[in-house]
Amino acid sequence: MSKTSQDKLLEHLDAARANERSMARTLRAQVLVTPRGRLRRSLEAHAKQTDEHARRLQLRIDDLHGGDNIIGELVGFAASAALRAIAIGSAPLGLVRGGGEQAVLTAAQDDYAAEAREVAMYLVIEELAQALDDAETAALAASIRRHEEKMIGRLARELPGLARAAVDADVHGDRTYDPAQTGAADDVRAVGVAVRDSAHAVQARGRTAARKARAVPGVARAEGEIKGALASASDLPIAEYDELTAEDIASRLSALSQIDLAKVDAYERRGASRATVLARVAALRAQEPWPGYDELTVAELRVALGDDEDLAREVRAYERAHKNRAGVIDALERAVAKG
Repeated sequence: MSKTSQDKLLEHLDAARANERSMARTLRAQVLVTPRGRLRRSLEAHAKQTDEHARRLQLRIDDLHGGDNIIGELVGFAASAALRAIAIGSAPLGLVRGGGEQAVLTAAQDDYAAEAREVAMYLVIEELAQALDDAETAALAASIRRHEEKMIGRLARELPGLARAAVDADVHGDRTYDPAQTGAADDVRAVGVAVRDSAHAVQARGRTAARKARAVPGVARAEGEIKGALASASDLPIAEYDELTAEDIASRLSALSQIDLAKVDAYERRGASRATVLARVAALRAQEPWPGYDELTVAELRVALGDDEDLAREVRAYERAHKNRAGVIDALERAVAKG
């Protein structure tokens, strides 16, 4: 095999390896918003299988390179795969677009397209390897391709039911999506058990992980909906919630963050479902100036704004319409004045 031919093969293998790593993160993020059942089991199993694909590809790449740097590559891959937070960082499109039956359907469609692209990728690698008389790489590509084809088959069996559920929910109002049954909700419960066993250490780690997660578009909203589905009135950001009238609650909503608005919305929908409250929440739901904005302190906000006067003006409009924190408004006014 000439150097040029090997370089070409390595180029395709490296692209496949990067794709597998990205797909593993996407699959794990999708598990967070998928209720228990056959689809979630398939996603969890394929995420593990995808990790193995990436590992096998890395080994083959190292072999073709003559074994250079294999230890460093494997250690780096194992470390990144062990971090649960990284999975959230590649949230599937369905999560970013919103929650519920339609989100699960959309994410499954995205997965189907991604798996089909992977099949095409491995067909190319297999053909290229055979042309170069590289039987080992050809066998590897064929093995992984068969796994991807099986996943396409599993997704194809799920899509009709997911489509019917989305129609029933969005057209007929017959909702079956339960945030309390999702992977994220199970994680919340698991953390709760760990907190009871080792409260201070786990809480510190949990706060850090939660804050990082909320920096991803759509995750704050999903977290709020999950917590609202599991919450009691005492867990809500408005004291004595169940004792207040709809008008009283509506008047207090503007001070809440986007995650707390999602929490109230989920709690209200599974309870009284008062139109006044839900309409006010809907009016206040908005895209934060940037992911994680609602979690920033005044000091952090100043750093994030820098000298960008236009950004300060945009943020000021959002802040006034939503949380309206005096310290934040003052910092924004100063940033605008500097311009």
